[in-house]
Amino acid sequence: MRIAIVTGASSGLGREFVRLLASRGNLDAIWVVARREDRLHELQKSVSLPVRPAAMDLTDRESAARLKKLLEEEKPDVRVLVNAAGFGKMGSYADIAERDNRGMIDLNCRALVDVTLAVLPYMKRGARILEICSSSAFQPLPGLNVYAASKAFVLHYSRALRWELFPRGIHVTAVCPYWIRDTEFIPISKRTKDGAAVKHFPLASRARSVAAHALTDSGLNLPVSTPGIVCSVQRILVKFIPHEITTLFWEGIRRI
Repeated sequence: MRIAIVTGASSGLGREFVRLLASRGNLDAIWVVARREDRLHELQKSVSLPVRPAAMDLTDRESAARLKKLLEEEKPDVRVLVNAAGFGKMGSYADIAERDNRGMIDLNCRALVDVTLAVLPYMKRGARILEICSSSAFQPLPGLNVYAASKAFVLHYSRALRWELFPRGIHVTAVCPYWIRDTEFIPISKRTKDGAAVKHFPLASRARSVAAHALTDSGLNLPVSTPGIVCSVQRILVKFIPHEITTLFWEGIRRI
């Protein structure tokens, strides 16, 4: 059975990946992973392709073991893995609870690696992995400190894994979007002592366009996808401008 696996599928970007993958007609089913089982069942009803809900909280380390067991039982041919589970919090080091800092590192980094390693034995030549990163990975971002650092981890992990998987013919793309306006990320990330650490989100993208762009870039076997003009410009500029200057610029625009 040819399947895709999408984490963080209950809302936002993950959900759009499911809808787009289902519309392409080259899969037999999609396995969807997220905490909110009711949302997964709603998604199951909204797409034509068979969808298998797997309700898991990926911050629970037992979830990777459950996913491994499910894969061992079914032995599917995983053609696409999209690791879209993740979250962020805005504010300075003093504004964000320890629990949230640990959660960002655990979900954005540890769980992403655990899921990737669990799925890799079931991927063959031509399969694709999309690790959902962020344009925040390109530079340090005060006010999004831990989140940006966790996404820098994902970017470097993805680029190194891509080289390691060349002999197997499995393609890895780090997807680095700018702000996305129609997901839960912004409202959830603002629930801190200083939710106004970033005041405005100009030129924010839409989840569907980001997912479509990312799938196209993955099909082209690009190592990094910057699905939008802002993240593309940022990616280029940080190669030439010192981080102290780009960070100073960020400090200015996030307060406007």
